[in-house]
Amino acid sequence: MSGSVVLLHLAGAVALMLFATRLVKTGVERAYGDVLRHRLRATMRNPLMAVLAGCGLSIALQSSTAVTLLVGSFAGAGIVSGMSGQLAVRGAEIGSALVVKLLTFDLSLLVPVCLVAGTVMFMATERRDWRQFGRILIGIGLLILSLEMIGQASEPLRQSTLMPVIVNYFSGDPVTAYLMAALITWLFHSSIAAVLLMVTLAGRGFIPPELGVVLVLGVNLGSSIIAPLLTRNAEPGVRVVPIGNLLMRGMGSLVMLILFLTFKPPVAFLGTSVPDQIVHAHILFNVLILLAGLPLAGLVYRASEKIVALGTKSEPAALDVIELSALNESALDTPSQALANATREVVRVCETVEIMLKRIIELYESADADKIKALAALDDRVDKKHAAIKLYLAKVTKNPLSEDEALRCQELIGACVKLEQVGDIIVRNMLVHVRKKLERGLEFTPEGWLELCAFHASVLANARLAFNVLVSRDAETARQLVLEKDRLRDREKETSASHFLRLRDGTAKSVETSSIHLDTIRDLKQINSLLASMAYPVLEERGLLGGSRLKAG
Repeated sequence: MSGSVVLLHLAGAVALMLFATRLVKTGVERAYGDVLRHRLRATMRNPLMAVLAGCGLSIALQSSTAVTLLVGSFAGAGIVSGMSGQLAVRGAEIGSALVVKLLTFDLSLLVPVCLVAGTVMFMATERRDWRQFGRILIGIGLLILSLEMIGQASEPLRQSTLMPVIVNYFSGDPVTAYLMAALITWLFHSSIAAVLLMVTLAGRGFIPPELGVVLVLGVNLGSSIIAPLLTRNAEPGVRVVPIGNLLMRGMGSLVMLILFLTFKPPVAFLGTSVPDQIVHAHILFNVLILLAGLPLAGLVYRASEKIVALGTKSEPAALDVIELSALNESALDTPSQALANATREVVRVCETVEIMLKRIIELYESADADKIKALAALDDRVDKKHAAIKLYLAKVTKNPLSEDEALRCQELIGACVKLEQVGDIIVRNMLVHVRKKLERGLEFTPEGWLELCAFHASVLANARLAFNVLVSRDAETARQLVLEKDRLRDREKETSASHFLRLRDGTAKSVETSSIHLDTIRDLKQINSLLASMAYPVLEERGLLGGSRLKAG
């Protein structure tokens, strides 16, 4: 087999590994993302729990970078302290290293099991949570399969005369090997994928143990660079935690490299085989960084703040920002163009409503007068845009319209009205619950809060579907949105039943927050119904919606 064919097979296997890792991460985020975020915020106030939470979330998302970005956003919003954020990231790095260890075991039997079970779950049901769990299983199966493919693709390299030359070169130039590993990790955007590639190649005898340790240190450098680069244009408060991780993990890898090359300690204690030695070196490095980070967390955070401050340019006097409107009066004589303009403006309303829907659940956990005022201001913006869009569309109807244009005009007006109603529910109902909870110092039970977060996550996902339907007018998406409405009704019954069960058991927190809990579920269900109805015009146009949704008795 020619060298180019071998490299092609190896590249395909690596591509499959990256895709599988992304598949698992996406499935977890879509199915459990909001719940995991809320749980993380609730536990990160305790330093030990911050480490454990970061570790657990990294295992779930298979990405320490994702946890770093998430924790950075929390720190930037003032939700968690700098020290807790640093410790959560340290835990995330250990979690990422443990995932690598788990995947080095012989899991070949899981490939067909995960692929079959995941495919069945994904294709046999329309329930979002089951479909996403199926996606996760498929991703795990493909990830294990990709590791086998890397091993098979690299097998012909055993007979290569060039491979020993390359290995000898990097063994004699550890600094270049260190930087090359960092570059590969940055390109992969995944330390898990990078280490797994090295472990697989080491299992074929291509990487000696000493070089493997150097490569692991390079992987940790590359991984620590990813988050700072991704947040380079973010707010200063968001960038502090990623910069702190770069200081601890990136600088730590450099210090370890210098120590390793200076003293040349034996690596036999890390394991009996080279793959084990590489994995254990990866875990040991991150454990040492965690132990060093415990006493240094405050110092590193302050240093990170100063570095971010140095890189933040002082802005000149800000100009008044005028929000542009898509409602161009000169386009009224061309209905198709005017309707496109109105669609653009309605999409902006969708974006504002989505922000309101995301922020309201955050206020249930952490609210103050300024945040409440800011959310109310968003509703004022929705009201103004709603009035402007209705007036604009009324002017459009003064011109002769085709049947399709007339239907689209009515669809946009209906969507705009529903969005305005959603904003009113959030501000006039749910914001009242927030104030009541804040004033009385009430707390939900862990079970009740988890149910609310899960219910809210479903409504938020359906909102995004509704906004997509408004733009794409895709019948399949519209159908899925209406099906989700029925599933949410079933989930509401389950949530209410669980709540009443806690009331029956006399749980104090359940009694105190009962009305807020039930009213919030009711408000979210009403919001979901309004958003789902935005799919009706698309389904009706294609004959997929009857005159009545009631079944004959």
